[in-house]
Amino acid sequence: MKALWSITKKELLSYFTSPIAYVVIAVFTLLSGFFFYSLISWFNMVAIQILQNPYYYQQVNINQMVFAPLFNNLSIVLLLMLPVISMRLFSEEKKMGTEELLLTSPISVTQIILGKYLASLIVLLTMLVLSAIPTILTFIYGNPEPLPYFLGYLGLFLLGAAFLGLGVFWSALTENQIVSAVLTFGTLLLFWVLSWAAYSAQGLWQDVLSYLSFFEHFDNMTRGVFDTSDLSYYLSFAFFGLFLTHSVIQFRRWR
Repeated sequence: MKALWSITKKELLSYFTSPIAYVVIAVFTLLSGFFFYSLISWFNMVAIQILQNPYYYQQVNINQMVFAPLFNNLSIVLLLMLPVISMRLFSEEKKMGTEELLLTSPISVTQIILGKYLASLIVLLTMLVLSAIPTILTFIYGNPEPLPYFLGYLGLFLLGAAFLGLGVFWSALTENQIVSAVLTFGTLLLFWVLSWAAYSAQGLWQDVLSYLSFFEHFDNMTRGVFDTSDLSYYLSFAFFGLFLTHSVIQFRRWR
């Protein structure tokens, strides 16, 4: 555990001694604030307009009208920005010539990978916590349902963890950080649009494409539905990315 935490602290220091983490966190926080402000303003306008009709007023739901669209927007922002977080994890080591020193150290490959991955998860968690601060006001001045809210943020974290797992793998394959980011983004986008392909498919293919799509699993959580199959999907995706990374690093270590 000590070696794992040492790797994690080293990566966190690398993130926050460069502008990468600050820029990504700032842009994500600003965008989340903009989306939330726009959605809550629209919600208030609609609520005022239908205030005179009690029947329609009963159907106004802040979770469906504000938080569900907010989480969907933030998921797209994560798809765009997390490749920037993961691109440097191994690519930078290779470019600077420190990878060989790292791989010949007494630290195991598993500890190296998990330490770097944990550092990226901490950055992700920081982004989500900061984005949640403005939304807490809705619980002070309104009455949203807490379960869909917390499941939405849990879904964002699991989604981001899966994104970073794949990003670590591409970072281990190339020393060029831009190439790593582009490959990560392209792969994530492919999995994202599988839900669109599922609409035109039939039978077994439709079920397979729907299951592989990020969107289908994330949509359940934004609606307040927690299914263990969604949890296992994201954890399996993240684990598979880390497993591929381990195979690549282990091959280079004993090559």
